[in-house]
Amino acid sequence: MGTLMDYMDAHALLGKYGIKALDAAYVGSAKEAVGFAKGRTIVMKLISDKALHKSKSGLVKLSLSGDAKIEGAYSELVKLGEKLKPYKILVQEQVSNGTEIIIGGNTDPQFGKLILLGLGGIYVEVFKDVSVRLCPITEYDANAMIESLKSKQIMLADERNGKIVKNLLLKVSEFLVKNQKITELDLNPIILHDGTYDAVDLRLIGE
Repeated sequence: MGTLMDYMDAHALLGKYGIKALDAAYVGSAKEAVGFAKGRTIVMKLISDKALHKSKSGLVKLSLSGDAKIEGAYSELVKLGEKLKPYKILVQEQVSNGTEIIIGGNTDPQFGKLILLGLGGIYVEVFKDVSVRLCPITEYDANAMIESLKSKQIMLADERNGKIVKNLLLKVSEFLVKNQKITELDLNPIILHDGTYDAVDLRLIGE
């Protein structure tokens, strides 16, 4: 079992490869959270090794706008955090609605780095509609991964999404090949919206 990389460290490392995640920061007070928001709607999460399913444990607060809501959510998470020490509180901008996809990576003992693509939500969990390739992948491979999905019409409902997903797959493949000590990668979900994308949650596991 590897070690889970700190969220903001993972955020910065992926950013070096042009893989963009939502604007995020750790905060140590309600005042800092309000300052981060700058009038935007934000999400607040409690991160602790003792909390595996944040959303099921009430550790994710969504659609926070205005000082009072943000301060209230911070106080709630601090109370919940008493049983989950050590913990950190992460704030993120809240993204627009869009099409959710996942991109993952892992390491096969025999073949090396693998990259996975799927539509988010029930398409992965229920239908197992995913495409997997050995890294490094080419532009042809990336297009083939998209085309092989049963759910491709949903993913490509916006004609701009095909190019976005292809380029993102190529960047993640490069990242996996150049960072051999990263044994697992999970970008879930990535939200495609308005001709762009945002990785909403990310996880890197290293040796």
